[in-house]
Amino acid sequence: MSDPSRWIGPAVAVPGLALLGASVTVLAGTGWPQLAAVLAGLAASYLGLDRTGRALFGPGFDLMFWLCGLWLVVLVGAAILAPLLPLGEHQDIVATLGSPGMAVPDLSTAHPLGTNNFGLDLLARLVYGARSSLVVSLGAVLIGMIVGGAVGIAAGYLRRADAPVGVLTNSLLAVPPLILLIALGTVLDPTLTNIAIALSLLAVPSMIRMARANTLAFTQREFVLAAEMQGASRWRIATRELLPNVVPPLASYGMVMVSVLIVAEASLSFLGLGVQPPAPSWGNMIAEGEQNNAFTDHPHIVLVPGVTLFLTVFAFNLVGEKARKRWDPRQAKL
Repeated sequence: MSDPSRWIGPAVAVPGLALLGASVTVLAGTGWPQLAAVLAGLAASYLGLDRTGRALFGPGFDLMFWLCGLWLVVLVGAAILAPLLPLGEHQDIVATLGSPGMAVPDLSTAHPLGTNNFGLDLLARLVYGARSSLVVSLGAVLIGMIVGGAVGIAAGYLRRADAPVGVLTNSLLAVPPLILLIALGTVLDPTLTNIAIALSLLAVPSMIRMARANTLAFTQREFVLAAEMQGASRWRIATRELLPNVVPPLASYGMVMVSVLIVAEASLSFLGLGVQPPAPSWGNMIAEGEQNNAFTDHPHIVLVPGVTLFLTVFAFNLVGEKARKRWDPRQAKL
């Protein structure tokens, strides 16, 4: 005989999804009632789907993790395919001179998230802004992993390099990150490459420490000791034995670091030191809401990029923490 409680999840999820559908169709353009319906539909859908998932896949099912992963997949996919998507104008102000500015968000119109004070479509600017944020943050993390991983492995395995590397790492960590970024932003041209290089200075010290700690842990393992007993060179041990085991925890930590660097890039763009308008960035999109007190009458200009930034950072943090618990040997013991 089936357990009646297993139907509670679908009984809550179906009305929630129906309410979401009604918010896009029946309540389209009603403003606050539509927003309230969207929030209520999302809450009911989440609770119902979470209950259903736990009933089907066991208590270890984590709906929030899968939703965060789905958000990142959709975001990255949209950023890659942006030129092929049917989006509105995101950068050319001349093309929007004849259109009304600051259109109210309406999911059923050609501007589902509204426009900014220049008539540029916010959804298009979000997608193209994601390209800037992801390219800069992922590029900075990749530089940090390559440089920090190599230096950290050298410091952890070749102990003679440990002291100078420690001094270098502590010196970089002693500089306030925002002050360092502002100083670099005033010196370097605000190109994506220069911004990525500047942000990589925030990732390198943490990557060095992470690689060094994991190298120290793995150098005492049997496979490293066996390689040493067989007469393997230090280069072979570092590249064949240590590197494959250090990369997974570095990559999982890199996902968490991406969220930090996305916020750092948005902060630079908000201050006018990062991506320059009219090219979109989540930071300069938020800054647009301060022009001519636009936030008072049109809060969506700030809320749309702000909520997107929050969701992206939250997703990278949650997925990154899950990955750290899976691949970081120090986290696995906790």
